[in-house]
Amino acid sequence: MKNQNLNNIIECLKTVYDPEFPMVDLYTLGLIYDVKLNWEKVDITMTYTTIACPLWDMLQQLVKNAINDKFPTYEVNINITFEPMRTPQMIKDKDIQKLFSN
Repeated sequence: MKNQNLNNIIECLKTVYDPEFPMVDLYTLGLIYDVKLNWEKVDITMTYTTIACPLWDMLQQLVKNAINDKFPTYEVNINITFEPMRTPQMIKDKDIQKLFSN
């Protein structure tokens, strides 16, 4: 059940799009580094496309909302990191990765 819920949480994350790249979700873009589920607590480690991202607060709220829409009782904690710095190689879709690699 835990693995299924974790997969469902990842599917929720795939519905959140970066306004700078509205054709690619945050998870596929590689901005979500890690997702951990412990009972009804979700810990997400993520980054932004740039350190000076002006939408950092909005992106965090979009992530929380996406999870809480399906799992309203879950506590969602978001940890922001820039270690390692995001690179195009972190994009999970190889075709999209090619677009950002040049």
